[in-house]
Order: sequence, then structure tokens, then C-alpha cells
Amino acid sequence: MLGKSVPRPTSAASEQAMNAIPESVATQRSRVLILGAAGRDFHDFNVLYREDPGVDVVAFTATQIPDIEGRTYPVDLAGPLYPEGIPIVGEGDLEEIVRRERIDRVAFAYSDLPHTAVMHLASRVIAAGADFVLHGSRRTMLRSTRPVIAVTAVRTGVGKSQTTRYVAGLLRERGLRVVAIRHPMPYGDLAAQACQRFAHHRDLDRYECTIEEREEYEPHIDNGVVVYAGVDYERILRAAEEEADVILWDGGNNDIPFYVADLHIVLADPLRAGHESAYHPGEANVRMADVVVIAKCDSATGEQIAAVEKGVRALNPDAEIHLCDSPVTLDNPSRVVGKAVVVVEDGPTLTHGSMTFGAGVVAARAAGVARIVDPHPYAVGTIAETYRKYPNAIGVLPAMGYGEQQIRDLEATMVTMPVEAIVAGTPIDLRRVLSVDKPVVRAHYSLREREPGRLAAAVDRALA
Repeated sequence: MLGKSVPRPTSAASEQAMNAIPESVATQRSRVLILGAAGRDFHDFNVLYREDPGVDVVAFTATQIPDIEGRTYPVDLAGPLYPEGIPIVGEGDLEEIVRRERIDRVAFAYSDLPHTAVMHLASRVIAAGADFVLHGSRRTMLRSTRPVIAVTAVRTGVGKSQTTRYVAGLLRERGLRVVAIRHPMPYGDLAAQACQRFAHHRDLDRYECTIEEREEYEPHIDNGVVVYAGVDYERILRAAEEEADVILWDGGNNDIPFYVADLHIVLADPLRAGHESAYHPGEANVRMADVVVIAKCDSATGEQIAAVEKGVRALNPDAEIHLCDSPVTLDNPSRVVGKAVVVVEDGPTLTHGSMTFGAGVVAARAAGVARIVDPHPYAVGTIAETYRKYPNAIGVLPAMGYGEQQIRDLEATMVTMPVEAIVAGTPIDLRRVLSVDKPVVRAHYSLREREPGRLAAAVDRALA
């Protein structure tokens, strides 16, 4: 009916969180809703709104990550303008929240969405009566007292992790103390996770890290690099500067850096040609890049590589383009030759990244497995739900582990499968968090420059 809004059904978690929002009162403060996924949304609030008396952030919304809605951004992080904290609610109730809470401005603050999806959100907001805002890089980037090298990407699952490890190796070869700061992944107690430091495997247990967090922190720890992460990235930066000669920003999804970079390296994927200009904020990264690394060239055709080069050149003619391979190796490949296996891949690569396979499948095929068994028919609980939401993942097993229940469901799915071995394409040792009765053979992937020395030269110029 024209002129009449229809209330949308809300989840129990959303209703509980929205009840925590104080009853609206007449005020001069602009009422803001921040759309997020427990990452950039918190950072943007901290640097743009936390101390602004002219703004009242009514709530955060949550998507992409399970079990985030229903929580509260705590008072310790929200500051004195928010004595009750800030509720986190589901994004599905967007229009109802905008209308009921008389929102003036909705700020988009998460990553790896097609441009069309971002504009559909904008249209929903505008139709509900509010402004739609995308925060710019200048106001959201903090400046460090140390040189900063940032590694970001066009899409999730392009090869940031191996590139970050490669760059860390270059820096350590120069005798520099390098500290990696990882894009936020605060899936637990937000106040306790404000500033986290990871130097040993026991730190992963101390902070009760999820599989997704371990995938990002563990490889750095294995290489002797200290990692910081958390929620308050000003505090994190200042702590990291105390023990670093160089800060290495390890980006998440395809988000832009939180810090001003002296060298900005952006990963592009020849297996997803055209995505460099089709996803937000990946396109912004390409336009900001000093160096664009086209990874996975050993898995792509010449035509695919050329298409990405052309796309990058159209967006950023001044960027250096480096062609790199992403070689994959298996621990003990003889344990899987001629056998039926299940392949476990990095979760976000299959979900946010929309890929159908990863390093594990490449390694399994190269090793000569008899067959890769589809886990989909054996999936239980939250893993079955993941396949319903991301059918592109069918055929491999996404290493979903945002909480204890997902970890147990992942374990149960593996146990019931009629396979002789597990090929793990995730960058962590799954045996540290799962109990399975089948041998686990890990796939390792790295970065190999087709023109060795070019990345080192770019690093040296930035440090000079």
C-alpha cells in the first residue's frame, strides 16, 4: 500500500539488540547506522564518530559472519558518549531500523561486494528515507611513525597471505624488525580483543581464536613474525610501533588499508578476470596501488593474465604490474596417491570469495589422488547451511570455524566421509583444533616472482 511501510520480521537476536536502543528523543545529533561485518565498521566508528558530539551512532548491523548480531559494542570501546554501548543487529531489518529509529545517515563499512550489491543497499536506504555514505580513505587511514607496507587485494582468496609472508621475508633479510598487523577478525569478547598480540601458538589458545583467525595468524607465527590484531587499531598501531622497524599491513577480504602506506601492494586474480573493476572496495585498491601483483599465473592462461593486465592498466596506468606464480606443494604426497580424499579449503575463499576450489584441490590433483569425494551429501549442521548459502562450494569442504559449533560440525562431517585421507588447503594445521581418524596431508602455497627481484626493489624504494 502506498505511503505505508510494512514491518519486516526480525530475528530474536535483532529484536533483543534493538530493545537496547534508548527511546528516541529530540536532539541535534545526526542519527547514524553503520553497516558492517565486525571489522571496518568498528574501525570507522573509532576514528570518525566515537568522539563526535554531533553524531549519535544508533546501531551497527552485521552480515557475512555468523553469530555477530545480538551483541553490543562495549562501553569500554564506544566511549563516554555511549554509556550503554551500541547494539549490533541484523542487516536484514535495514529498512525497518531506518524508519523506526529515524536514521539520518547509513554508512556502508564492509568489503567484498559487487558494485551492484552495494548500490542495491544504497537504494534500500534511500527509499527508506536516509542518506547513504561510503567513507573515504583519507579520513579513515591512520598515520604511523614507522614505514608501512600494505598488502590488499581485488577479491578474497587472491593470494594476500603468501604475498604478505613473502614481503615479511624480504624485510627480515634486510635485518629489519617487522610486525604484521592483521585486518580485524573480532569474533569473541570485543573488549578483551581490543588489542591482541600473537607471538606463540599458545597465544592462539589464550585468545580462543577461531579457525578463520588461526588461518591468518598461525603462518606468521610459524615464520617468527609477531602479529597484532583486534578492534582498536590506533592502540594496536602504537603498541606495534614499539617493537617494529616496519609495519606490514595484512589486509582482509578486499578492504582498503587502515593505515597510510609507503608501499601499497594489491593482489589481482587471473582466474577472476574483470573482478578488479567489479567489486567494492577492490577497485579502489587497484586505483590506489603502487604495485599490482597478478598471482596464480601458473594456473591461468595467457589470455586470462592479459585480460587482468588490461583491466588494471585502465584503472591505474602508473602502477607497476608484477606477474607471479603461486606454486603449491604437499606434505607427504605419497600418502594420498591413488586414494579417495576430501579436500578442505580456506572458508572465506569459498564464501566471500565465491571460488569453487583453492590450493588443496590443485595439490590433490597434482599428487594423483584417485578421486576427490564431494562432502556435500555428508555435511551436518552449520556446514550444510554453508552449502545452502554458497552452493559454489559444493565439491570441497570449506574450513568454517567461526565458533565452537561450526568446528564440531566440520569435524563430524569429516568423520562420516568415506575417504582414506584429508588434503588440507587451509594455511593452518587442522589437527590443532580437530580430532579426526584419517591422515591429514597439508598443502602449502607460496609466491614466486616471474621476474625475481622486482618486489625487493619496490620495497627498497619505499624504505628509502
